[in-house]
Amino acid sequence: MKIAVCIKVIKGEINPFDESALECALRLSNDVTVYSMGPQSTKETLLPLTRLGAKVCLICDSLYAGSDTLATSYILSKALLDKDYDLILCGRQSIDGDTAQIGPMLSHRLGISLITNALSIEAENGNVLAKTRFGDEKAKLPALVTVERGYVLRFPSIFSRIGDMEIIGNEALECEPSRCGLNGSPTRVLEVFENERGKRKCKFISMEELHPLVTELLKRERIETKSEYKENKLKSVWAVGTEVLEKAKEIADEVILIEESEPQKIYELAIREKPDVILWNADLWGRKTAPQVAAMLETGLCADCTMLEAEGESLIMYRPAQGGNITAKIKCLTRPQMATVRTKAESSDIIVSGGKGVSESIERLEELARVLGAETGASRGLVDMNKVSYDKQIGLTGKTVSPKIYIAIGISGAIHHTCAIEGSTTVIAINPDKNARIFEYADYGIVESF
Repeated sequence: MKIAVCIKVIKGEINPFDESALECALRLSNDVTVYSMGPQSTKETLLPLTRLGAKVCLICDSLYAGSDTLATSYILSKALLDKDYDLILCGRQSIDGDTAQIGPMLSHRLGISLITNALSIEAENGNVLAKTRFGDEKAKLPALVTVERGYVLRFPSIFSRIGDMEIIGNEALECEPSRCGLNGSPTRVLEVFENERGKRKCKFISMEELHPLVTELLKRERIETKSEYKENKLKSVWAVGTEVLEKAKEIADEVILIEESEPQKIYELAIREKPDVILWNADLWGRKTAPQVAAMLETGLCADCTMLEAEGESLIMYRPAQGGNITAKIKCLTRPQMATVRTKAESSDIIVSGGKGVSESIERLEELARVLGAETGASRGLVDMNKVSYDKQIGLTGKTVSPKIYIAIGISGAIHHTCAIEGSTTVIAINPDKNARIFEYADYGIVESF
């Protein structure tokens, strides 16, 4: 079986989800080719992959600099088209952008089947079989599959040697300049700034005070956070699915509900009706479907927006960026303007959530949740370690919650997590590191190991 793996190099390291995809490919086949788009400086990171038996191709041209996901998927499709690969694997997403858009966009451009969020993959009788976040899925080859962090990339044999790398420029790919780089990127970052939303004044208490505090807090009335009213609104917005209706109503005078359906059907409807804005829920279905429709419409898509504003006839979108350290203010230059949006999930009065810091204390965390009558949750780090199932994940790539009491145990407090707990009435953080970022977003803090 002939397999291609798309890899991104981030600050000299291979994106962890892409490492998982590569290991999966190596287990399935002896004919594996790695494709990576980036500058010449990424050669040092990519060359060692040849020691694993993979062929490596670096797609490199100054014309491609500044490409967003739409432009990147176009360039990759030109490199992969007519290569007769049985299977193309991509990591679920990159850890710097967290958009999860390249795989779905690329599958559309290549006209092949798509499976996303695969935990494990097998191939037999011309089909790919995958255990995914959605359940078991099957697709006819050729297919593209996005892979979760379920595989650990092997080390090369001590007897292996570095092989050759092919460097491909636009002279070979013949991409249209207007569709590459900044010229071909409809999403534009207008401004970046440090995220200050959700910060609270933390009062430090002892572990002995936790249970009495929870009892007292439960007696208080739940405070529902309301979005600030914006005088300037868009004329009309499409909301794909009921989950994004409220967000759409905040920024538009007219909201048209579109039923969740196949990408082709929504594309045809958009071509016919020509909406100015389309909003999607940033759940697994939305993150799979919206990029395909964006590629069909050749329009921009901003992922996992935490806030939206109307500015004239333009939709202004805000999302965490660069590993969650900053928030980016983004505008889409093409129409329709599209965004996947974070929406609140229904949750219990109390959520006890764990991070990497409790990876060896899961049973104790579950016992605390049982005693308090709480729902359990987890950060992405704990889920990526396969300690907790994905349906428990809270954060930018999980779910957004708004319980009466949120107890974060062993969670560092990256913006990917804190942006999803802003709606909590009270946040209690337990962490042995008093300088952990989570305490800036907590009402109460306990500086102890759990």
